[in-house]
Amino acid sequence: MISRVAYLKKLIEFRDKKVIKVITGIRRCGKSVLLQQFRDQLISSGVDPKKIILMNFESLQYENIENYKIFYDHIRNQIQQGRYYLLLDEIQVVDRWEKAIASFQVDFDCDIYITGSNAFLLSSDLATFISGRYVEIHIFPLSFKETLSIQRDDPQLLFRDYIKYGGFPGLVEFEKREDLAKEYLDGIYNTVVVKDILSRNNFQNISLLNLILKFMIDNVGNLVSANNIADYLSSNGQKTHVDTVLNYLEAFEKAFILYKADRYNLKGKRILRSPQKFYIVDSGIRNAILGFRDLDIGRVLENIVYLELKRRGFDVRVGVDDQFEIDFIATKDDEKLYIQTALSLADEKVKNREFQGLLSIKDNYRKILLSMDFHISEEIEGISFQNIIDFLLN
Repeated sequence: MISRVAYLKKLIEFRDKKVIKVITGIRRCGKSVLLQQFRDQLISSGVDPKKIILMNFESLQYENIENYKIFYDHIRNQIQQGRYYLLLDEIQVVDRWEKAIASFQVDFDCDIYITGSNAFLLSSDLATFISGRYVEIHIFPLSFKETLSIQRDDPQLLFRDYIKYGGFPGLVEFEKREDLAKEYLDGIYNTVVVKDILSRNNFQNISLLNLILKFMIDNVGNLVSANNIADYLSSNGQKTHVDTVLNYLEAFEKAFILYKADRYNLKGKRILRSPQKFYIVDSGIRNAILGFRDLDIGRVLENIVYLELKRRGFDVRVGVDDQFEIDFIATKDDEKLYIQTALSLADEKVKNREFQGLLSIKDNYRKILLSMDFHISEEIEGISFQNIIDFLLN
């Protein structure tokens, strides 16, 4: 069982606080294991195991719990005196589950933790019933630092595999066999499409869904808009309204398979809504769907850096002005980073383009130029040159 130390620490920090802990993330990223590890931590801290109720609603064991009334009665029949810990995995399968959760808060002395694989979990009536008294803990697949701590390989060699296969925890079992990894990653993709996109929306055209999603996966790190996606679909014989495309993009985000980065105008200091960039939750899924090709390794590296910034709690946007584009403007509280990524800076034109983009920004926040070049650790005119692996392990 792979320990997710950072996420477990967050759960411990929020333990016994009067908020519902909502754990979100794409399927197979480790939410269920995290709940099990938290249960073990509770027991090791002295909590009576009988006071911990752990339920995974994807198990047939709870197939009869179809709605909030049955759910409420099931919990009520187990609770006696004292504080209870409710660890409720994939709760969204229970109809109107949020009513039961709100009632638990009123009727029992309990600390509640729930997980879900779709952002509809938070866009449901949950906020209405609990008046915003919840905190979201969003989980991603394994970071490179986590992967290295598990496999303890040479960082340079392991990073090649990480670029290719990504960081879903279940991949550790397959020992870098491409055929098994592809089958596993295809399974995650298909499950997300069926359970978290099709079943949660009124989409009837699965071929259109796959066409749009594969287009987005193939264009991570590129500026896209609903209009140019609709044009692409028309050129492929699928005439589609722009509003339909927007509905699909929203569903992909809610299923946590794609993440959006708005553009930010550096001079006008305002957000530009379209076009935008999108990044996929894991490079392994992208490579499995597109055939494990390595033609776009630069954009895969950009995707990895984007996800790392999101893991670290940054809000991430794309910076633009009249001349330059900054890959990422990352902000968190009072901290701000400007980051450019490149496969290599050996080409002077590439180096100058990326360097000048950062140099054009006239504030005092950190500016970092990342590449795969070895033995890079220097600062020129306030711009820090770093190796991507060093950045990911920092």
